[in-house]
Amino acid sequence: MDIGMVATNFTNPALLFFALGILASRIRSDLEIPAQIAKFLSLYLLFSIGFKGGQELAGNPWSAEIGWSLFLGAAMASLVPVTSFFLLRRRLPAADSAAIAAAYGSVSAVTFVAAVSFLESAGLAFGGHMVAVMALMEFPAIVVGILLLRIFDRSPSEPGGSGSFLDVLRHSLTNGSVVLLVGSLVIGMVSDKAMAAGIKPFTTDIFKGFLALFLLEMGLVCGRSLGSLVARGWFPIAFAVVAPALHGMFAAWISTFLLVEPGNRFLFAVLSASASYIAVPAAMRLAAPKADPGLYVPMALAITFPFNLALGFPLYFRLVQ
Repeated sequence: MDIGMVATNFTNPALLFFALGILASRIRSDLEIPAQIAKFLSLYLLFSIGFKGGQELAGNPWSAEIGWSLFLGAAMASLVPVTSFFLLRRRLPAADSAAIAAAYGSVSAVTFVAAVSFLESAGLAFGGHMVAVMALMEFPAIVVGILLLRIFDRSPSEPGGSGSFLDVLRHSLTNGSVVLLVGSLVIGMVSDKAMAAGIKPFTTDIFKGFLALFLLEMGLVCGRSLGSLVARGWFPIAFAVVAPALHGMFAAWISTFLLVEPGNRFLFAVLSASASYIAVPAAMRLAAPKADPGLYVPMALAITFPFNLALGFPLYFRLVQ
């Protein structure tokens, strides 16, 4: 890994605001971002990246790069929860293992947005179709996680558990983040370019400022959840670091055989290494009520998310060069 790139990444304002949020939470500061503003920031980031991706996709015809990207995304989102489940099952109950496996097989839209900002800072181009790859990778892991839970959890069914597969599938497909991403992507594709240029200052010029403010909020949330995760011992923490690193490195390697653009390979590696802390918890509350959210949410948000921001991005970027 390039030490200079790691050092530079640690001076990224967005990452520093994330660290500030963690610090403020740990010293019990009264700093907070109102829930409605935090929700607006997340909606803005998803809208912006989706719309810009659609605009880029509109100017490029269908290609093998796009097809292979979608195939690799679906394959990785289906494979990761299977391998993760059997590793986790050695130490954790089936319900917790399935929920964690689904989280690490799915993706983090916020991590993707931060990765796009990282690429732009590095001056490396990427395809707008990667937004569609991110949306595609959101739900297969949830389905696989539920199937694994059905097969290996021998305990009696609970309300909202085994009978809710179709509800969970519908929820994963109609999840707000997926709808906004896909909708913004489609709108960006069909919008008139001259008219779309009118909102470019909103989708581009202020993007990094809003990203920094959102990561400040993420830091505040992370700081509050660290205690509950540490109390669960070393294994979940080790998995939350080692597993995403391995997933990202494997994705960076396998993509060299099928994808041409380094920017696309980097984003695919980041997506494979990220973990969902929004869509999966919402779905698993329905499908796996016995799974402990105090375990799989902090793993994804308080450990894997900052690991990818600080160390994962430079690692995957170096591998795809």
